[in-house]
Order: sequence, then structure tokens, then C-alpha cells
Amino acid sequence: MMTMEDDGAKNNVSTQFPPYLKPLPMSTLSVPIKIFFHPTTTTSSFLHSQPQTLTFIPTRTPTIRASASASENPQKQHQKQHKSPPNAANTASDADKGIHPAGFLTKRGISHKAFGQYKALKDLKDEIFNRHANLKEMASGFELLGMHRHPEHRVDYMEWAPGARYCAIVADFNGWSPTENCAREGYFGHDDYGYWFIILQDNLREGEEPDELYFQQYNYVDDYDKGDSGITIDEIFKKANDEYWQPGEDRYLNNRLEGPVKLYEEIFGPNGPQTMEELGDIPDAETRYKEWVEKHGPSRYAVIDEGKEYDIFNVIVDPEWNERIRALKPPIRYWFETRKGRKAWLKKYIPGIPHGSKYRVYFNTANGPLERVPAWATYVQPGGDGVPACAIHWEPSPEQAYKWKNKSPEVPKSLRMYEAHVGISGSEPKISSFNDFTDKVLPHIKEAGYNAIQLIGVVEHKDYFTVGYRVTNFYAVSSRYGTPEDFKRLVDEAHGLGLLVFLEIVHSYAAADEMVGLSMFDGSNDCYFHSGKRGQHKFWGTRMFKYGDPDVLHFLLSNLNWWITEYQIDGFHFHSVSSMLYTHNGFASFTGDLEEYCNQYVDRDAQLYLILANEILHALYPNIITIAEDATFYPGLCEPTSQGGLGFDYYVNLSVPEMWSTFLDSVPDLEWSMTKIVNTLIPSREHADRMLMYTENHNQSISGRQSFAEILFGRIDKHSHHYKESLQRGSSLHKMIRLITFTTGCRAYLNFMGNEFGHPKRVEFPTSSNNYSYSLANRQWDLLEKDGIHCDLFSFDKDMMKLDENLRVLSRRIPNFHHVNDSSMVISYIRGPLLFVFNFHPTNSYDSYSIGVDEAGEYQVILNTDEIKYGGQGILKEDQYLQRTVSRRVDGLQNCLQVSLPSRTAQC
Repeated sequence: MMTMEDDGAKNNVSTQFPPYLKPLPMSTLSVPIKIFFHPTTTTSSFLHSQPQTLTFIPTRTPTIRASASASENPQKQHQKQHKSPPNAANTASDADKGIHPAGFLTKRGISHKAFGQYKALKDLKDEIFNRHANLKEMASGFELLGMHRHPEHRVDYMEWAPGARYCAIVADFNGWSPTENCAREGYFGHDDYGYWFIILQDNLREGEEPDELYFQQYNYVDDYDKGDSGITIDEIFKKANDEYWQPGEDRYLNNRLEGPVKLYEEIFGPNGPQTMEELGDIPDAETRYKEWVEKHGPSRYAVIDEGKEYDIFNVIVDPEWNERIRALKPPIRYWFETRKGRKAWLKKYIPGIPHGSKYRVYFNTANGPLERVPAWATYVQPGGDGVPACAIHWEPSPEQAYKWKNKSPEVPKSLRMYEAHVGISGSEPKISSFNDFTDKVLPHIKEAGYNAIQLIGVVEHKDYFTVGYRVTNFYAVSSRYGTPEDFKRLVDEAHGLGLLVFLEIVHSYAAADEMVGLSMFDGSNDCYFHSGKRGQHKFWGTRMFKYGDPDVLHFLLSNLNWWITEYQIDGFHFHSVSSMLYTHNGFASFTGDLEEYCNQYVDRDAQLYLILANEILHALYPNIITIAEDATFYPGLCEPTSQGGLGFDYYVNLSVPEMWSTFLDSVPDLEWSMTKIVNTLIPSREHADRMLMYTENHNQSISGRQSFAEILFGRIDKHSHHYKESLQRGSSLHKMIRLITFTTGCRAYLNFMGNEFGHPKRVEFPTSSNNYSYSLANRQWDLLEKDGIHCDLFSFDKDMMKLDENLRVLSRRIPNFHHVNDSSMVISYIRGPLLFVFNFHPTNSYDSYSIGVDEAGEYQVILNTDEIKYGGQGILKEDQYLQRTVSRRVDGLQNCLQVSLPSRTAQC
């Protein structure tokens, strides 16, 4: 419900945020986000596994005022600085910026556990700067490693394999020979850090002669292609000389011996010695200088060479001429005229590694020879059914390469995220493609009212049934769904629809496969991963990265930058952060004691990697968004890095979907605890504005689990006498659970593909247990074409998204729960100008239920879960949509509404 005064202004709301909630426009940031907290900030912890008891203090209840802006005026005692000004980091000292490497721990009274993080991070950066010019270069390894076209008719390949003794490229174009294209001495070979370098020269076509200039360059990628300009090298040099030299000055260039001859005659005369024997010994420079002074007198131009053998003669030039020459810029622009176009290159050369070629890297190691898919490969064929895995060289011609049309949308004030898996996004029992998703699913997401997409399973992985979490090739989009150009089109079209595109990134572990993955990559067990038990995930059979190794950091940080640079990704969801933060991979009992986040089981190297990742990403891309998925709720997830935190923008509240799953699956409706619901939805007001909320994501539908719709509707017997009643229960709870989760979260909400219309089936990937069936590895979009419960649920979800789009629900202050009654099973809270009331009781309806409000006046229902168009019963009539307050103190507020609350319904 909202007040009638606010109703007229709902499309033009001008809300004032308190400083600690107001989001700074991301486009203005040029440095990583910094957050400052007021010294008196409360530190109620969200770490406890058991929900804390809610205490409602009437004097803190926000009030509803005549205008939306007035309703959210900040009070002075609550003012906090949320983010530093964009230029503050460039001018302020460390003290002024509030840098405190254990700041968030100090606030919680455990400053003796300061991690030593500040010094460790400084030492790590010092080590990085010994090898890289800056952090940007550190995160740009993809510009050098892997396969890269060089303009001098060749392809350069670089790979990191410190345990190898020999490196070569084996491919279909060289007959899979391990000696044809190898790292050679004199061609860089490999360095002390274990980086191997191989040059793949383009091959001259039959009848063609090598280029006159050995360093001849070609234009490969531009849209235009003029071929050879027709200008000879002599003409280029003449044009350059004519601009550079004044008349007569180039005479010594054309007559190169004239200068030495004249100098020789000046020293020895016209009949000087003609052979080395006749020349004899030449006196040293000091002796010659003294002889010259006796003859000519002292000279300010004379130079003694201090014993340098090469300084035999002192040539004096005109100072003015010398100054003019130094001021000239070399005529480099003429050199570009010697570049030939792609057509000229194709006419003369055969590519050393043609587009689409299959290749692997061959190593000779202490354990013998082995072949691997290159770690930096950008397109990979995973293999299977006896076909070995291999990389595919992706270098499409300018005509075939995708050309970007759209820019990334501006970051909205609130994120309504649509989580999707491309492979199961089609309605047919098969693996869907990027193009299918672009053409069919993107329009649906836009129509549904979401403004961001989160894609899972995009990065290449060996086994389809792993959903994409056992990544094998971190720089490659999965070839199951299409080509890199197809994925670029997907992202571009999403941007054109105003949708941000986020990628779920798995840097917490990697697949243990050897041929196609990184395990035992160079024959050693500790190349990318820890050796021994620490290098193995205790339960999942995956490998754990060695985050303290600068070269592993180089690989992972560059990987993040790659997805943004190459595919214009707008943000990252870091999967299973707890797996990397702790040496026990997060599989431990957490009681909420802060010491558990500072003990010997914390992986300091992983912490430093996450800090670096967030610092670099937010510095290079101010609009980037990073989200942490951590089941242990590490207290520094969203704290600024200047305060010893990890610097994420959001963290996922994993407790909410687990609570709803438990309630639906094993708790009778009458035993649902309203207090537990509220405590789980907002476990801590301190970090509530950083939570990403969802009712259910893919985890509730995958790996043998059931979606909520399957729990609610899948057990209903259509022939039962209670069929309609059961269907009504399922529909009501499906809507109510989503509405309360959506409207109590902060600025981010997520929904998994299909759940917006109550997809009736779980997700089951093809495995041996189901005879490799694809029958459940899809989505039943045809349900939206039929009238019924699924179409009604979709209509409600769309209107729920519009509620935020029109009234900016998620971007407002977190709600104040002023009425939580476990007996009546009624919850009510206020958020901005909106009043939300939920009756979870399965049977009891209330005709005149008193709910406290602060602002007197008329309130109008704007969203009712029980409307017929949403599959409800339509119990409320039109005249009940408008309510006037009663001057009576309820819930500690000045006035109250006496509302009609049918069972299992919600209103706002």
C-alpha cells in the first residue's frame, strides 16, 4: 500500500538517501570504491548461525510523509560517509583516506588479529612491480600469452610452463610434429621465469619472393584493405629525407665515405698512410690534445675521452644546426605507407597457423613428453568419445569478425538479475546455442522487467553435467554453445536491450583433468596448484590454486580483465569464495565467533588475491560490479580494501533460499515462524544494503534438488478432491515468498531462469544415471502460451519488477519491520512510502486487522497477490483497496489501518 499523496508522484520520485546508503554514480569513479564508517557505528554481527531476536524500537520507525523525498530525509545522528569522492585518493594522505588494514576487525574488538595484511599486500605488490610496470600490465597477460598475430607476417605463441625442458606446437597444419614449430635459441626460447616463446612464420606461396624489407608489416584487422600502396621503399626514403634534411644536408648520407675521408686528410694530410702498418700506433687522446693545444691554443670544444678506446676523434658541429636537428621529429608516418594490406598478405603468404586450426602444446618434462591444451587458449574443443581435446586457433577475417554495435548500459540504482544457463535455455531436449539464447530468451528477459543477466556455465568445462563449475580453460567460451563471435553477439544484443551482463566466474578451484585442464600442466604437480593435500579440494575432487605465486596471480587477474576487454562483461559473481578463503574449503562448523575468520585456517594468499582483484577491477572499470558467494559470511567481504576488507560490492545471502526450502519441504504451514523469516531476511542492518537476495537460484533446481514450484505443484494429484485447494496454496505461497524476499532486499535481487513463472520441473543434466537424457535439461517456455497458473505467476512477477522500476523499492533504505506476530502469522513493514502486509496463516483471515502507520491519511492497495489475474481468488473488492487511517496508537506508531487480510495473501 502507499499513501494517496505519494500515488500521484510515483512516477517521478525524488528520494533523498542518507549518505551511508546513497550510491555514488559509478561512472564518476576513477579509483577503487572506499567506504568509511562513523566511529559510533553499531557492530551487530550477521555471523551467527542462529537467528537473533528482533527488538522493535518505536522511536526509530521511519515515517510516511506527504512526498517521497520528505519521507527519507536523513537524520543528523545517522549520517555516515559511504564512499569517498572520486579524486580523494589522488590528493589525500593515507591517514586522510582512513586506511586501516585491520579496520573492520578493530571495530569488532579483535585488533590483535590484524592479519599482517597491509605488509603482506605491500610485499606482494613490490614483487609484482619487480616484473611488471604496474598492476594494469600485471592484469593484461592475455596481450602476450597465447596465440597472437604479429604484423611482420608471423604468429607469436607464449606459454608459462616452468617445469618443462622443451616446448613445441603440435597441430594439424604441421602433421602433429613435435619438432616442426618449437622454441629455439636465438628466438627468445624461454626465460628464467619459465615462459616459452615460439614464432610461427607465415609461409611464402609458390613463386613469391620474400619481402624486400625483412621487417615488412601487414594490415590484418582493419575494415578497409587497400593491399599494396604501390609506393617503393626508395620513394618512401626520398619523401622522408626531403622533409627531414635541408638542401645539401643529406649529402653525407648519399656519400657515406666523404666525411671520414675529409677527416682523415685533415689529420694525416693528403698523402697520409695507406695501410695499417704505415699508420702505426695512434697516440692516446690526452697526448693528442696537449699537442693540439701547443699548436692552436686551448679550445672549449676539445674533449678528452677518459680512456675510452672508441673516442679517437673529436668532431665539432655547428651548435645551431645541432639544435635544429634535435628538435625535428623522425618522419615515422611515412613508414606506415610501406604497410601492405591483408589481401596483399594473403596473396603472398599462407598463414603459418590458419584460422580454425587445431593445435596443442607439446612439452618434454622430467617425467617424459606430454601434450596439453594451452592454458591461454581462447577457443577449445573439449574432446570425448575417443577424440582428444585441442585448442582451436580463432582468427576470423575482418569480414567474419563480430563488430560491436552497442555500449554497456548505465548501472541502474537497483539490480534485478536474471540468472540463466545457455545450454538448458531452449525448449527442445538438446544443448541450446548462444544464438538461440539471443533470439529467444533475451526478449523474454526484457519483457519480464529484469535489467541484468547472470550467466553460468559459459567458461569452457570438460563435462556438461558439471553445470560449468569444473572449468578447464579459463579464457575460452564453451564451444558447446557456439563460437566467440556468437557470444559477443549475445552480450551486444543484451546491451542493446538495456541489460547488463554478469558472468559467474570460478576462480575458487579448477578441474582436475590433465589433458584439457591445468592439472600437471607442465609435468609438475605445483605449476598452477598447491601440491599435496592442500592442492586438492577435500570433497569435490578439484584442484586448488596457488594464489601466492605471482605467475598464478598473473593468470587469474588477467583472466578477469580478459572477459571485460574481449567480451565487454559488466560484472562478476565469484563462485564459492569460501572454498578459497579457508584451507578447509569452508567445510567447517562456524559458530559466528570472529576468531574463526582470523585463525590459522584462513588462506592469506587467497585474501590478497581477492583484494587485488577488486582493486584492479574497480580502478580499471569504475562501473564494474563484483559479487561474493560465501556460505561462511566472512565479515570483510564488502568492507573496503583500505580497511582490510575484500572490496566486493555485494554478498549473497545464502540463508534465505535455504530457509524457504526447509519451510516448504519439511515444516507444516502452521509452524512457520515469522520471527525466523524476518531474522533471516535481514540478519544485520549493518550490511543489509550490500546483500544480494534471491528466493531460489539454480542450486534449488539442480543436482537432485527440486525447484519451489516442483515442491508446491509437483505433488498435487489432479484427480484429488483437494486439487484446487492445493493449487491455490502453491500459487499463494509462490507469490508471497517472492514478494517478501524481493521487497526486503537491498539494491540487488536475483531469479533463476523459469522460476518467474513457476517452472514445474527441476533441472537434470544428461548423465549415466538417466541414460544421458536431455528431457529435463531444458525450459518449458510453451507454458507461457497457455492460460493457467504459470501465465498468472509470470504476470505477477512482471508487476513485481515494475513495482521497483516505478517506485524504486530496492534502492530505498532497508525496511523497518514494525509488526511481526507469530500467533497471527502476520508481518508488516514500511519501506519508503510503501506499507507491506503479509498474512502467512493457512486458514485464518482477518477482516479488520490493525497495522500501525505513522502518517495519517488514505492508503491505496497497489499490488495484491490475491487478484484473479495473478491466479488468486479476488476476495478483496474494489472498495477495500482504499483505506483511511484511524487515530489510534498501534505498533508504537501514531495511527493505524484496519485492513482486510485473507489467508495466505500479501498487499502493498
